[in-house]
Amino acid sequence: MSKLRIGLLGAARIATPFIAGAKLSSRAEVVAVASRDRGRAQALADTHGVPHAMTYEQLLAAKEIDAVYIPLPNSLHAPWSIAAARAGKHVLCEKPLALSEAEALEMFSAADAAGIVLLEGYPFLFQPQTLEIERRIQAGEIGRVQTIFATCGFTLSNPDDFRLDPTMGGGALLDAGCYPVSLIRQITGARPTRVTATAQWHRGVDQTLAATLEFASGTIAQLSCSFASGLVRTAVIAGSDGIIETDYSNHTIRSPAPTFGLRRGSDWRRPTEAIAVPREDGFRLEIDAFAAMIDGSERDRHAARRAASIDVAWTLEAILARARAVSS
Repeated sequence: MSKLRIGLLGAARIATPFIAGAKLSSRAEVVAVASRDRGRAQALADTHGVPHAMTYEQLLAAKEIDAVYIPLPNSLHAPWSIAAARAGKHVLCEKPLALSEAEALEMFSAADAAGIVLLEGYPFLFQPQTLEIERRIQAGEIGRVQTIFATCGFTLSNPDDFRLDPTMGGGALLDAGCYPVSLIRQITGARPTRVTATAQWHRGVDQTLAATLEFASGTIAQLSCSFASGLVRTAVIAGSDGIIETDYSNHTIRSPAPTFGLRRGSDWRRPTEAIAVPREDGFRLEIDAFAAMIDGSERDRHAARRAASIDVAWTLEAILARARAVSS
Protein backbone atom coordinates (compact mmCIF):
# COMPACT_ATOMS: atom_id res chain seq x y z
CA MET A 1 0.00 0.00 0.00
CA SER A 2 1.18 3.54 -0.76
CA LYS A 3 1.61 5.89 2.17
CA LEU A 4 -1.02 8.47 3.10
CA ARG A 5 0.33 11.83 1.92
CA ILE A 6 -0.27 14.52 4.55
CA GLY A 7 0.06 18.27 4.17
CA LEU A 8 0.37 20.57 7.18
CA LEU A 9 -2.14 23.39 6.98
CA GLY A 10 -0.24 25.69 9.33
CA ALA A 11 3.35 25.97 10.57
CA ALA A 12 2.72 26.26 14.31
CA ARG A 13 5.28 25.00 16.85
CA ILE A 14 3.42 21.72 17.19
CA ALA A 15 4.15 21.00 13.51
CA THR A 16 7.74 20.04 14.42
CA PRO A 17 6.90 17.10 16.74
CA PHE A 18 4.09 16.09 14.37
CA ILE A 19 6.57 15.76 11.50
CA ALA A 20 8.90 13.78 13.79
CA GLY A 21 6.06 11.41 14.67
CA ALA A 22 5.12 10.99 11.02
CA LYS A 23 8.70 9.94 10.22
CA LEU A 24 8.19 6.97 12.55
CA SER A 25 5.04 5.88 10.69
CA SER A 26 5.00 3.17 8.05
CA ARG A 27 1.55 4.28 6.88
CA ALA A 28 1.87 8.02 6.25
CA GLU A 29 4.30 10.79 5.44
CA VAL A 30 4.32 14.59 5.55
CA VAL A 31 4.87 15.84 1.99
CA ALA A 32 4.03 19.55 2.29
CA VAL A 33 3.88 22.47 4.71
CA ALA A 34 1.59 25.46 4.16
CA SER A 35 1.62 28.85 5.85
CA ARG A 36 0.29 32.33 5.24
CA ASP A 37 3.97 33.26 5.27
CA ARG A 38 5.48 31.25 2.40
CA GLY A 39 8.97 31.87 3.77
CA ARG A 40 8.02 30.34 7.11
CA ALA A 41 6.62 27.28 5.36
CA GLN A 42 9.79 26.93 3.30
CA ALA A 43 12.02 27.24 6.36
CA LEU A 44 10.08 24.51 8.21
CA ALA A 45 10.09 22.28 5.13
CA ASP A 46 13.85 22.74 4.64
CA THR A 47 14.61 22.05 8.30
CA HIS A 48 12.71 18.76 8.35
CA GLY A 49 13.21 17.53 4.80
CA VAL A 50 9.60 18.03 3.70
CA PRO A 51 9.44 18.21 -0.13
CA HIS A 52 7.02 21.09 -0.66
CA ALA A 53 6.18 24.51 0.83
CA MET A 54 2.86 26.08 -0.17
CA THR A 55 0.11 28.54 0.66
CA TYR A 56 -3.07 27.24 2.27
CA GLU A 57 -4.96 27.49 -1.02
CA GLN A 58 -2.24 25.63 -2.93
CA LEU A 59 -2.25 22.87 -0.33
CA LEU A 60 -6.00 22.31 -0.66
CA ALA A 61 -5.77 22.29 -4.45
CA ALA A 62 -2.78 19.91 -4.64
CA LYS A 63 -3.71 16.53 -6.11
CA GLU A 64 -0.62 14.89 -4.60
CA ILE A 65 -1.95 15.48 -1.06
CA ASP A 66 -4.49 13.05 0.44
CA ALA A 67 -5.02 14.56 3.89
CA VAL A 68 -4.28 17.65 5.95
CA TYR A 69 -3.23 18.17 9.55
CA ILE A 70 -4.60 21.41 11.01
CA PRO A 71 -2.62 22.93 13.94
CA LEU A 72 -4.18 26.39 13.62
CA PRO A 73 -5.66 28.46 16.50
CA ASN A 74 -8.95 27.09 17.83
CA SER A 75 -11.18 29.63 16.08
CA LEU A 76 -9.82 28.50 12.70
CA HIS A 77 -10.41 24.77 13.14
CA ALA A 78 -13.96 24.75 11.79
CA PRO A 79 -13.54 26.97 8.71
CA TRP A 80 -10.38 25.29 7.49
CA SER A 81 -11.57 21.75 8.30
CA ILE A 82 -14.70 22.44 6.27
CA ALA A 83 -12.66 23.98 3.43
CA ALA A 84 -10.35 20.95 3.41
CA ALA A 85 -13.30 18.54 3.37
CA ARG A 86 -14.85 20.37 0.43
CA ALA A 87 -11.50 20.07 -1.35
CA GLY A 88 -11.66 16.30 -0.86
CA LYS A 89 -8.92 16.08 1.79
CA HIS A 90 -9.16 13.90 4.87
CA VAL A 91 -8.70 16.00 8.01
CA LEU A 92 -6.76 15.43 11.21
CA CYS A 93 -7.58 18.52 13.26
CA GLU A 94 -5.83 19.54 16.46
CA LYS A 95 -7.83 19.56 19.66
CA PRO A 96 -10.29 20.96 20.53
CA LEU A 97 -12.12 20.13 17.33
CA ALA A 98 -14.66 22.91 17.70
CA LEU A 99 -15.78 25.80 19.89
CA SER A 100 -19.35 24.46 20.17
CA GLU A 101 -21.44 21.39 19.48
CA ALA A 102 -23.11 23.17 16.54
CA GLU A 103 -19.70 23.87 15.01
CA ALA A 104 -18.62 20.22 15.45
CA LEU A 105 -21.82 18.98 13.81
CA GLU A 106 -21.27 21.34 10.88
CA MET A 107 -17.73 20.01 10.46
CA PHE A 108 -18.85 16.38 10.45
CA SER A 109 -21.68 17.22 8.07
CA ALA A 110 -19.13 18.67 5.62
CA ALA A 111 -16.96 15.57 6.05
CA ASP A 112 -19.91 13.26 5.35
CA ALA A 113 -20.93 15.24 2.27
CA ALA A 114 -17.38 14.96 0.90
CA GLY A 115 -16.91 11.33 1.91
CA ILE A 116 -13.78 12.06 3.93
CA VAL A 117 -12.55 11.16 7.43
CA LEU A 118 -12.45 13.92 10.06
CA LEU A 119 -10.54 13.08 13.25
CA GLU A 120 -9.85 15.21 16.31
CA GLY A 121 -6.22 15.03 17.41
CA TYR A 122 -5.69 13.64 20.91
CA PRO A 123 -2.51 11.52 20.78
CA PHE A 124 -2.95 10.25 24.36
CA LEU A 125 -6.15 8.44 23.36
CA PHE A 126 -4.12 6.14 21.09
CA GLN A 127 -1.41 5.43 23.66
CA PRO A 128 -1.05 1.89 25.10
CA GLN A 129 -1.28 3.57 28.51
CA THR A 130 -4.80 4.88 27.86
CA LEU A 131 -5.95 1.71 26.09
CA GLU A 132 -4.74 -0.47 28.97
CA ILE A 133 -6.50 1.74 31.53
CA GLU A 134 -9.72 1.45 29.51
CA ARG A 135 -9.33 -2.32 29.26
CA ARG A 136 -8.86 -2.75 32.99
CA ILE A 137 -11.82 -0.50 33.84
CA GLN A 138 -14.04 -2.39 31.38
CA ALA A 139 -12.85 -5.67 32.88
CA GLY A 140 -14.08 -4.47 36.28
CA GLU A 141 -10.68 -4.36 37.97
CA ILE A 142 -11.59 -1.26 40.00
CA GLY A 143 -15.31 -1.95 40.14
CA ARG A 144 -17.88 0.66 39.19
CA VAL A 145 -16.32 4.09 38.53
CA GLN A 146 -17.49 6.44 41.26
CA THR A 147 -15.36 9.56 40.83
CA ILE A 148 -12.79 10.91 38.42
CA PHE A 149 -10.41 13.78 38.99
CA ALA A 150 -8.29 15.04 36.10
CA THR A 151 -6.17 18.14 35.72
CA CYS A 152 -3.92 19.78 33.14
CA GLY A 153 -2.02 23.02 33.60
CA PHE A 154 1.13 24.99 32.96
CA THR A 155 2.38 28.58 33.08
CA LEU A 156 1.69 30.67 29.99
CA SER A 157 4.06 33.59 30.39
CA ASN A 158 4.00 35.25 26.96
CA PRO A 159 1.39 38.06 27.11
CA ASP A 160 1.13 38.04 23.31
CA ASP A 161 0.33 34.33 23.04
CA PHE A 162 -2.75 33.77 20.85
CA ARG A 163 -4.08 31.42 23.53
CA LEU A 164 -4.86 34.52 25.59
CA ASP A 165 -6.96 36.00 22.78
CA PRO A 166 -10.71 35.40 23.21
CA THR A 167 -11.34 36.05 19.50
CA MET A 168 -9.10 33.10 18.63
CA GLY A 169 -10.77 30.61 20.96
CA GLY A 170 -8.26 31.17 23.75
CA GLY A 171 -8.46 30.17 27.39
CA ALA A 172 -7.20 27.41 29.66
CA LEU A 173 -10.23 25.17 29.16
CA LEU A 174 -10.02 24.99 25.38
CA ASP A 175 -6.24 24.64 25.33
CA ALA A 176 -5.50 22.49 28.39
CA GLY A 177 -8.84 21.56 29.96
CA CYS A 178 -9.98 19.78 26.82
CA TYR A 179 -7.55 16.97 27.76
CA PRO A 180 -9.24 16.07 31.07
CA VAL A 181 -12.67 16.54 29.48
CA SER A 182 -11.69 14.11 26.73
CA LEU A 183 -10.27 11.61 29.23
CA ILE A 184 -13.44 11.80 31.32
CA ARG A 185 -15.58 11.24 28.20
CA GLN A 186 -13.42 8.25 27.26
CA ILE A 187 -13.97 6.64 30.65
CA THR A 188 -17.68 7.43 31.06
CA GLY A 189 -18.68 7.00 27.41
CA ALA A 190 -21.28 9.76 27.77
CA ARG A 191 -21.83 13.48 28.07
CA PRO A 192 -22.72 14.78 31.54
CA THR A 193 -26.28 15.43 32.63
CA ARG A 194 -25.29 18.35 34.88
CA VAL A 195 -22.39 20.80 34.72
CA THR A 196 -21.15 23.37 37.24
CA ALA A 197 -18.01 25.49 36.85
CA THR A 198 -16.09 28.48 38.10
CA ALA A 199 -13.09 30.36 36.71
CA GLN A 200 -10.59 33.12 37.25
CA TRP A 201 -10.55 35.39 34.19
CA HIS A 202 -7.66 37.26 32.56
CA ARG A 203 -8.00 39.51 29.52
CA GLY A 204 -11.33 37.96 28.62
CA VAL A 205 -10.30 34.30 28.81
CA ASP A 206 -10.35 31.74 31.60
CA GLN A 207 -6.89 31.59 33.14
CA THR A 208 -7.76 28.96 35.75
CA LEU A 209 -10.96 26.91 35.73
CA ALA A 210 -12.54 24.09 37.70
CA ALA A 211 -15.70 22.13 36.85
CA THR A 212 -17.84 19.31 38.18
CA LEU A 213 -19.58 16.94 35.78
CA GLU A 214 -22.39 14.62 36.87
CA PHE A 215 -23.40 11.60 34.78
CA ALA A 216 -26.54 9.51 34.48
CA SER A 217 -24.53 6.47 35.66
CA GLY A 218 -23.95 8.19 39.01
CA THR A 219 -20.28 8.95 38.29
CA ILE A 220 -19.12 12.41 39.35
CA ALA A 221 -16.04 13.87 37.66
CA GLN A 222 -14.07 16.95 38.60
CA LEU A 223 -11.54 18.67 36.38
CA SER A 224 -9.25 21.65 36.59
CA CYS A 225 -6.99 23.49 34.18
CA SER A 226 -4.76 26.53 34.33
CA PHE A 227 -2.41 28.83 32.47
CA ALA A 228 -0.93 29.95 35.82
CA SER A 229 0.23 26.73 37.47
CA GLY A 230 3.23 24.45 37.47
CA LEU A 231 3.25 21.75 34.83
CA VAL A 232 0.66 19.14 35.77
CA ARG A 233 -1.24 16.46 33.89
CA THR A 234 -2.60 13.77 36.18
CA ALA A 235 -5.79 11.85 36.82
CA VAL A 236 -7.25 9.66 39.56
CA ILE A 237 -10.06 7.25 38.68
CA ALA A 238 -11.72 5.86 41.81
CA GLY A 239 -13.95 2.82 41.53
CA SER A 240 -15.94 0.86 44.06
CA ASP A 241 -13.11 -1.68 44.32
CA GLY A 242 -9.92 0.15 43.43
CA ILE A 243 -8.12 3.21 42.13
CA ILE A 244 -6.09 4.07 39.02
CA GLU A 245 -3.61 6.94 39.03
CA THR A 246 -2.14 8.11 35.74
CA ASP A 247 -0.58 11.05 33.91
CA TYR A 248 -2.31 10.27 30.54
CA SER A 249 0.67 11.42 28.52
CA ASN A 250 0.65 12.21 24.80
CA HIS A 251 4.19 10.98 24.24
CA THR A 252 5.35 8.21 26.56
CA ILE A 253 8.44 7.82 24.36
CA ARG A 254 9.82 10.70 26.44
CA SER A 255 9.41 8.72 29.66
CA PRO A 256 12.15 6.30 30.78
CA ALA A 257 9.59 3.77 32.03
CA PRO A 258 5.95 4.82 31.51
CA THR A 259 3.58 3.37 34.08
CA PHE A 260 0.27 3.97 35.75
CA GLY A 261 -0.72 3.00 39.27
CA LEU A 262 -3.41 0.45 40.16
CA ARG A 263 -4.51 -0.25 43.73
CA ARG A 264 -7.21 -2.88 44.19
CA GLY A 265 -9.63 -2.89 47.09
CA SER A 266 -10.48 -0.18 49.60
CA ASP A 267 -7.61 -0.68 52.04
CA TRP A 268 -5.27 2.30 51.67
CA ARG A 269 -2.45 0.25 53.17
CA ARG A 270 -2.56 -2.09 50.19
CA PRO A 271 0.39 -1.39 47.86
CA THR A 272 -0.12 0.35 44.54
CA GLU A 273 0.91 -1.78 41.58
CA ALA A 274 2.92 -0.05 38.84
CA ILE A 275 1.58 -1.20 35.47
CA ALA A 276 4.27 -0.85 32.79
CA VAL A 277 3.28 0.20 29.27
CA PRO A 278 5.30 0.51 26.05
CA ARG A 279 7.09 3.77 25.23
CA GLU A 280 5.44 5.33 22.17
CA ASP A 281 5.29 8.54 20.18
CA GLY A 282 1.68 9.70 20.34
CA PHE A 283 1.72 11.42 16.97
CA ARG A 284 2.91 8.22 15.28
CA LEU A 285 0.09 6.25 16.90
CA GLU A 286 -2.48 8.92 16.02
CA ILE A 287 -1.29 9.12 12.40
CA ASP A 288 -1.38 5.35 12.00
CA ALA A 289 -4.91 5.21 13.43
CA PHE A 290 -5.96 8.06 11.11
CA ALA A 291 -4.62 6.14 8.10
CA ALA A 292 -6.47 3.00 9.23
CA MET A 293 -9.72 4.93 9.56
CA ILE A 294 -9.26 6.24 6.02
CA ASP A 295 -8.63 2.80 4.51
CA GLY A 296 -11.70 1.46 6.32
CA SER A 297 -9.95 -1.02 8.61
CA GLU A 298 -10.97 0.94 11.73
CA ARG A 299 -14.47 2.18 10.89
CA ASP A 300 -15.82 1.38 14.36
CA ARG A 301 -13.01 3.31 16.01
CA HIS A 302 -13.69 6.32 13.80
CA ALA A 303 -17.41 6.22 14.67
CA ALA A 304 -16.53 6.09 18.37
CA ARG A 305 -14.11 9.02 18.09
CA ARG A 306 -16.70 11.03 16.16
CA ALA A 307 -19.35 10.54 18.87
CA ALA A 308 -16.82 11.41 21.57
CA SER A 309 -15.72 14.60 19.77
CA ILE A 310 -19.31 15.84 19.56
CA ASP A 311 -19.86 15.12 23.25
CA VAL A 312 -16.60 16.85 24.19
CA ALA A 313 -17.55 19.93 22.14
CA TRP A 314 -20.92 20.06 23.93
CA THR A 315 -19.26 19.66 27.33
CA LEU A 316 -16.63 22.35 26.75
CA GLU A 317 -19.35 24.75 25.63
CA ALA A 318 -21.47 23.92 28.70
CA ILE A 319 -18.54 24.36 31.11
CA LEU A 320 -17.65 27.79 29.73
CA ALA A 321 -21.31 28.88 29.82
CA ARG A 322 -21.63 27.88 33.49
CA ALA A 323 -18.31 29.55 34.42
CA ARG A 324 -19.37 32.79 32.73
CA ALA A 325 -22.78 32.69 34.40
CA VAL A 326 -21.19 32.31 37.84
CA SER A 327 -18.86 35.28 37.28
CA SER A 328 -21.44 37.62 35.77
